[in-house]
Amino acid sequence: PHGLRLEARAGEGVSLTAEFTVRPAHQGAPGLAHGGVLASALDETLGSLNWLLRTIAVTGRLETDFIRPVPVGTTLYLEAEVTAVAGRKIFSTATGRVGGPDGPVAVRADALFVEVKVDHFVDHGRPEEIQAAMNDPDQVRRARAFEVNP
Repeated sequence: PHGLRLEARAGEGVSLTAEFTVRPAHQGAPGLAHGGVLASALDETLGSLNWLLRTIAVTGRLETDFIRPVPVGTTLYLEAEVTAVAGRKIFSTATGRVGGPDGPVAVRADALFVEVKVDHFVDHGRPEEIQAAMNDPDQVRRARAFEVNP
């Protein structure tokens, strides 16, 4: 119930679009979205690109620029694309616009994701959540599908 509820769609190449509506729970300053929530929306959007690459990756760096305030109740129109892949490094960029997909840019981010194996989560995650995930056949199937990716 407290998630961002992003709605993402694959685009051309390794790109996607998404929408995020700023709810009252996302408020920072009175009437405005909290910058950390906006950074999370960008990170989530950028991270979704890794699904298109069929790669398990974690955020290594996220550089965020806040261009204009985003009022509570606003829908943020997000666009993201992979700009380069070098070994285990995945470079990507995203923008968030207000007022529509062609509206003014409110936030933007550049990111570096690093490919990891499933063991990364086993080694560093909470044991009870890992066990729950391992008991979910659908999650196990998805994880194994990623690990066969060259």
